Amino acid sequence: MAVTYKDYYETLGVPKTATQEEIKQAFRKLARIHHPDVAKNKAVGEAKFKEINEAYEVLGDPEKRGKYDELGPNWQEPQGAAPGGGRPQGGGRMPNDFEFGGTGYSDFFESFFGGSRDGYGSSGRGGHEFVQPGGDVEADIMVTLEEVLEGSKRKITLRRQGDDGEGRVNTYNVTIPAGVREGQRIRLAGQGSAGSGGADAGDLYLRVRLARHPDFNVKAHDLYYDLDLAPWEAVLGVSARIPTLDGATTLKVAAGTTAGRLLRLRGLGLPKEGGGRGDLYATARIQVPATVTAEERALWEKLSAGSSFKPRKDA
Repeated sequence: MAVTYKDYYETLGVPKTATQEEIKQAFRKLARIHHPDVAKNKAVGEAKFKEINEAYEVLGDPEKRGKYDELGPNWQEPQGAAPGGGRPQGGGRMPNDFEFGGTGYSDFFESFFGGSRDGYGSSGRGGHEFVQPGGDVEADIMVTLEEVLEGSKRKITLRRQGDDGEGRVNTYNVTIPAGVREGQRIRLAGQGSAGSGGADAGDLYLRVRLARHPDFNVKAHDLYYDLDLAPWEAVLGVSARIPTLDGATTLKVAAGTTAGRLLRLRGLGLPKEGGGRGDLYATARIQVPATVTAEERALWEKLSAGSSFKPRKDA
């Protein structure tokens, strides 16, 4: 089965010379536009959101980005092949006998950055078949934070290349349980490679990868949000409107909040294994204007002259 090259730089709209920060900003900008919760066309937005996530999954990780750049768009041509026969070092673990649909990742991603798809039923030499269990098949499945919170049902297809060259497609209705974790594997027993000599088939495993969110970072069951504050808001305090997975809410920022301070909203994180939910932490970030008008500059100078605040000791 042919695997089509994906130009992740084009997907994010950045040049190959883009810095990691520029890649991050491009992802966040596009993700906010195409997130299924805000996209005008939910189906189109969901598909685009997954494409953007896949691109950021690779380009946002320096190690994966290096392998991807080594691979290059001419990966199928001998002169453009990476060492080892056209696959980047550490990649190429998927034989072309399997093709997934509905996981959120392309076959290109699975070929070089996804889970292993090992194992085939084996037959004995000299035409005598011996008993050999089928191998397991593993692929990645992209799961959004909203799915982690609520759980979901997903339709996954698996196309297998038959001995006669014809493809055989199986469809599975997969339950994504609420509270599923990064790296957790969802097992579909007996849906891997066929065994031989009457032995059982292997299993199909879907390994969970959490989709990157434009607003939140995930640490275990907690969510982290960057809360940008103007200098006067940090000094005087403010009621800031911030997003959560449950909808926007108002966070009271106390007067005198310093940069880096964590403001906790209890129970607005992801589900815990034993019940309940983690927390949402807003990280205060003090932002200053890059440019000011003459009138604004005069006000800043007046504040500077009249303030008793000393941020550092005199030399």
